[in-house]
Amino acid sequence: MDSTRRTVLATGAAAVAAATAPRAFAQQQTAKGGTAMPYYEKGNVRIHYQEAGSGFPLLIIPGGGLNSVIPWVASGAPFDATAEFKNEYRCITADLRNAYDGHSTGPLEADRPWDSHTDDQLGLMDHLGIRKFMVLGYCIGGPFIWNLLKRAPDRIVAAVLAQPSGFRKEMPEQSYTGNMKGWGPELVKRRPDLTMEQVDRFLTKMYRTNPDFVYSVSRDFVRSCQTPVLVLPDDSPPHPYAVAMESVMLAPKAEVSLFPWKEPKDRVPLAVRQTRSFLRAHRPAIA
Repeated sequence: MDSTRRTVLATGAAAVAAATAPRAFAQQQTAKGGTAMPYYEKGNVRIHYQEAGSGFPLLIIPGGGLNSVIPWVASGAPFDATAEFKNEYRCITADLRNAYDGHSTGPLEADRPWDSHTDDQLGLMDHLGIRKFMVLGYCIGGPFIWNLLKRAPDRIVAAVLAQPSGFRKEMPEQSYTGNMKGWGPELVKRRPDLTMEQVDRFLTKMYRTNPDFVYSVSRDFVRSCQTPVLVLPDDSPPHPYAVAMESVMLAPKAEVSLFPWKEPKDRVPLAVRQTRSFLRAHRPAIA
């Protein structure tokens, strides 16, 4: 076969492959250190994720508010859930869409801020071929978990909410104001296609339209939720103890850790131990 014909055939094969590729797929991009970075893509949404370990799937949602990124689990969390649980579980975590320190991007869906992120989380699990899973979330992961439980109650086996975010009556504007001063300007600086007006609409819907409780769901939903949940409460401005404990009292299958558990530091292993026992108690047997 001469070189011209080989080139024509190779080009044609590449064109066919590109035309028939599915719309949602994992794309590999090389990071600065030469490590392959997996992505899940669907439409104009692109989510960077990582996996570690094996076993029953455990989705880990980093804290850090709307700048929730994978490295936060190891560097910012009270305990590194991936390191703690990868020997027993297939740990999956991802950068939040439009976290300015991350690699996940997508539109700001001002009419459905919580649901747009839930779409990404469920879409990633679909992409990985995972039907049922457990979830552990820090901070903003609390409202995300409640919305996951509302949207996909048949898929989530059990959930752990560590220092969950919520609405603090004495500081009603803190989530909106903090993000308008921090996350919004940093995002717009990196995304010239976005404006602060769009950020304002997004945050207004997220934190000001129905400011109450855990933001993403109602008390009636939590009262009806039949999924086992473990809450590790905090008591800081964005993580109100009263809201965390109210959710524990309302949810029929809720458990709660000791409090405080983050300080002194020698209490953190106790919280990790309780989390491990809770996950094991609700982990389905794998044939």
